Amino acid sequence: MELSMPPSEPNAAAQPIPSPTPSPDRSPDPSPKRSPDPSPAEAPTPHPYRWLVLAVVLLAEVMDLLDATITSVAAPAIAADLGGGPDVTQWLQAAYTLPFAVLLVTAGRLGDRFGRRRLFLLGAAGFTLASGLCALAPGPGWLIAARVLQGALGALLIPQGFGILKEVFPAAELPRALGLFGPVMGLCAVGGPVVGGVLTQADAFGAGWRLIFLVNVPLGLAAWAGAARWIPRDTPTAGQRLDLPGMLLVGAASAALVYPLVQGRELGWPVWSLVLAAAGPVGFWLFTRYQLRRPSPLVHPSLLRNRGYTSGILVAVAFFASFTGLMLVLSVFLQGPLGLSPQNAGLSIAPLALGIAITAGPAGALAQRRGRTVIQAGIVLTSVGLAVLGGTALWSGSSVDTWRLLPGTFVAGLGMGMVIPPLFDVILADVSTAEVGSASGVLNAVQQLANAIGVALLVTAYSAFTDHGRSPTTALAGTAALTVTLLAGALLLSFRLPERARPEA
Repeated sequence: MELSMPPSEPNAAAQPIPSPTPSPDRSPDPSPKRSPDPSPAEAPTPHPYRWLVLAVVLLAEVMDLLDATITSVAAPAIAADLGGGPDVTQWLQAAYTLPFAVLLVTAGRLGDRFGRRRLFLLGAAGFTLASGLCALAPGPGWLIAARVLQGALGALLIPQGFGILKEVFPAAELPRALGLFGPVMGLCAVGGPVVGGVLTQADAFGAGWRLIFLVNVPLGLAAWAGAARWIPRDTPTAGQRLDLPGMLLVGAASAALVYPLVQGRELGWPVWSLVLAAAGPVGFWLFTRYQLRRPSPLVHPSLLRNRGYTSGILVAVAFFASFTGLMLVLSVFLQGPLGLSPQNAGLSIAPLALGIAITAGPAGALAQRRGRTVIQAGIVLTSVGLAVLGGTALWSGSSVDTWRLLPGTFVAGLGMGMVIPPLFDVILADVSTAEVGSASGVLNAVQQLANAIGVALLVTAYSAFTDHGRSPTTALAGTAALTVTLLAGALLLSFRLPERARPEA
């Protein structure tokens, strides 16, 4: 799930957005020999269907965002129906986000090489098909495999949209078009858990939880049809190189880190699982060394030497791991020990998303003046909310209910809303204009990887507490404390971020 606002240049392979202000004439000859500026009649005509193209791109974003939040609420019901323990609920999320993260940056270059329209159509059709396969799953293995396919095709689909919008919108209108992403993301964040709970409990036509995947079918078909009708054909860029070894290396490192976190507890933490978990960070280190030597790397080498940017990556990992992991832990707790229905669980999580929606708008504007201070205040407020949540769970014991948990979740959401909008723009502040495309694409991929790590780590921690005889409320409090520890690390690292957000953000 990508909750961050689109950065200044979201497409990893695209060039920077040209400024609408013409550059000054630097000719030493004062005589007017240069061609006159084109008259309004000679100016390029904007694409007639550009706003319909925007609607199609937003529809693709909605599918991606809803797919993440809906699944987090429905995961316990899916595991109960298909069989399996907490590892199944974790893989439902990780199986989507891992391939999405690994393929995201490369997919931007694929769009340049083979054409963005072509890959958008392929991604929309494939995502729709994969959603149907998820809905038809007879067992957990089928469903997890279909989720992997869904994540890979989502990574193919999503990066193409921003490049397409750059092609169809004039520079003066592009900020207005990109400004619509914020409200759409906010609505998905607030409405996703509720919609997931309602669809799962509705059990229309006896489909049960399968409706959360079937809802993507009409959306995907509409996105494909709209793209085929309104997105203009583009010319592929010859000579784009793909760093396949780099992609395989970062994929192996990601899997080595996440797999033992998910399966290690289930298997009794054998030695190989601990070795594999330790190999994950080593794999990422090898990836950075390899990128410094590649002639056409996935990541600009200068970014890996930028202290503010590399620190920002770690802040993003800690924060988004906390956010996504906590969402799933709350869903498991509400539908397990509290025995809530998926619909009521979704309504109980909604205050977290509502808090995000309330502070996200003001935080984005305030960060232009206060920069990283806004992020730091948001991390502190999120930690306070989680401390209240954990303390309430411990104090209430067996009498805990959703109303008692509401203040903690709401305050945590207010804090998260202060972090999400400005985070990427502050991280990108010291990145050169030529590097913004690559830097923002990597950040989006890191966010997806953090989602997988957070789900694997926090759900495993919650389950480990209950395995050792702790009550569910104590397990929830312990997991909240672990999340605060992650956020404390993010807070310390945030002092290495640039002080101000990117001016044009």
